[in-house]
Amino acid sequence: MTLDDAPEPAWYKSSASGENGCVEVAHGSGLVLVRDSKNRDGAVLRFTAQEWVAFLEGVRGGEFDLE
Repeated sequence: MTLDDAPEPAWYKSSASGENGCVEVAHGSGLVLVRDSKNRDGAVLRFTAQEWVAFLEGVRGGEFDLE
């Protein structure tokens, strides 16, 4: 079975997200999926669990700060 054949994943977004939208995240098939909550039929980014953890560590460590 491929990801495209898998049942629709359970999407969620942070309770801190505003009404203007946010990203939604789902876990499935060993992947972390990310999409725009305002465009649910749009592109879906796919990350391995290891890539997702590295991204979160970078965010928490300030790696992506604009300053």
